[in-house]
Amino acid sequence: MSRLARDRRGLVATGAGVAVVLIAVAAGAVSLASASSSSAPPADPAAVASAATVASGGASGSPSSSAAPSASASASASPSAAASAPPAAAAAAPAVPKTGWIPVDQAVWKAQVNAYNALSFDPAPASVGNLPEFRADCTYSHSLPDDPIVAPGLPGASHMHTFVGNKGTDAQTVAEDLVKFTATTCEPKQDHSSYWVPTLYDAGTGKAAEPTGFRVYYRSAMNSSAGQLPMPNGLRMIAGDAKKKAPTPRGATGQFYCAYWEAGHDADGIARSSNGNWPICEKQAYLHYILSFPDCWDGKNLDSPNHKDHVANGWNNACPASHPVKIPALTFDMQYGVQGSTAGYYLASDKEGASSSSMHGDAFIMWDTEVMNKRTKNCVLQRRTCDNYGYLK
Repeated sequence: MSRLARDRRGLVATGAGVAVVLIAVAAGAVSLASASSSSAPPADPAAVASAATVASGGASGSPSSSAAPSASASASASPSAAASAPPAAAAAAPAVPKTGWIPVDQAVWKAQVNAYNALSFDPAPASVGNLPEFRADCTYSHSLPDDPIVAPGLPGASHMHTFVGNKGTDAQTVAEDLVKFTATTCEPKQDHSSYWVPTLYDAGTGKAAEPTGFRVYYRSAMNSSAGQLPMPNGLRMIAGDAKKKAPTPRGATGQFYCAYWEAGHDADGIARSSNGNWPICEKQAYLHYILSFPDCWDGKNLDSPNHKDHVANGWNNACPASHPVKIPALTFDMQYGVQGSTAGYYLASDKEGASSSSMHGDAFIMWDTEVMNKRTKNCVLQRRTCDNYGYLK
């Protein structure tokens, strides 16, 4: 997590008219406990792709339907008349969201990479910093007990999630939907992605505490950007472990922290909740959480059965041979407009344990391809600091 320490700097997260600036704090690494093991991918992922697979990695097809005959003929109709009557049109079956190994459309991915490689760098002002990143700043959109990655097509099958970004996301969402329904709570508007985390609740009142700031970084977590490529549309990723139930006392990894710009400020808070799992912040400090995602991709699949095996963490400034494609490292930096209390909080993923160790995040990526390519080239590959719209001047 040391590579994230530099990121907690001068970041302004706004919400409910309150501007809070992050301090640089050295917190432990977010626990990324692996999900349960899954079956190996098919030998040839492309062979399992339906001809109806969308270029951006949506549903791999929908059940075929055929016209059905009328249930019954009129009593007065003759057999010949009934035989000549046109069949009633059957209702089209909706596309069923897919899960498991979802192959990328290699032709579309190759076209994106070719366009990316053909781009030249835009001139960068001399004042631009050298932190290789760009970002999307998002606000709260909606809450649903849905998860279109883990439980696709099953509304209400999950614990409550807080969604930011694409406003149309629900259990039925597939990649094509993110392209069709682009209303978003993020800036820039060319980010059509959907991001979600388990809803945070006040343990004393039972009321939801929704984020007042939700910044999504796309950055290099390595010391070198050699071989850097953009993200493919339709990529799904999960970070964290929804099933983890470990306590998060002061100093633990994977805990919420207090953010406020002041010398001598204690990121672990001035006190703890009665169960010891939540900090109580001082003065104008608010609860924050940082969650990081893998930065290497297998180049073949947009998802995997456990939603993790198709991506991996880089090491020693390189990606492993099994996941050779270096993609931007996604990071959620979340602010909640609460300062802590004796009662503390709980996540929808672990009401009983009331710790923050089950914190996790989902990302369903969908950008305007040209914008994704340009930001990755100018900001991450060139190692220049960018904001939501380009170079951070």
